[in-house]
Amino acid sequence: MHRRALLLAALLAPAAAHAATDPATAPLEAFGTALIAAMKAGSSESFDRRAAALRPAITAAFDLPTILAHSIGLEYAGYTATQKSALLAAFTDFTIATWTANFDRWDGEAFRVLPQTRRLGAQEIVSAEIGAPGKAGTKLDFVMQQGAGGWQVVDILLDGTISRVAVQRSDFRQL
Repeated sequence: MHRRALLLAALLAPAAAHAATDPATAPLEAFGTALIAAMKAGSSESFDRRAAALRPAITAAFDLPTILAHSIGLEYAGYTATQKSALLAAFTDFTIATWTANFDRWDGEAFRVLPQTRRLGAQEIVSAEIGAPGKAGTKLDFVMQQGAGGWQVVDILLDGTISRVAVQRSDFRQL
């Protein structure tokens, strides 16, 4: 039995080492740390303070201009620079408020970046899980893309298929 455990550890070590050294995972590690800290603050901190604490981690981890452009769709190209700037400011506030509101209490959850990453053309899929010990966690696949600011999230897939950007595009069209 001990031999099997050693063999399994030897097989899994390269995947874990890859995730630990893969630059695409670093922004998610920092984001996860900030998210858990905001959750732990919960009701002891005001919404505004928790949002302010999350803002740097979100703006570093997420390519909000790209997410916004894809969420709006083809019409985005026709907007003026002033319109794009105003939309980005509102979208940034909206994104931060969404994370702050949805992760407002802590019940022992942890945010773990999973060891296996996948390439999809120029993008990399980094899986993470958030959940409390002893309970099934929620798996999120973060679609990462390298840009001028390094690796950043350009979409999130729930259950490997439900695109956050596609959901937002549908929501925004209704507006």
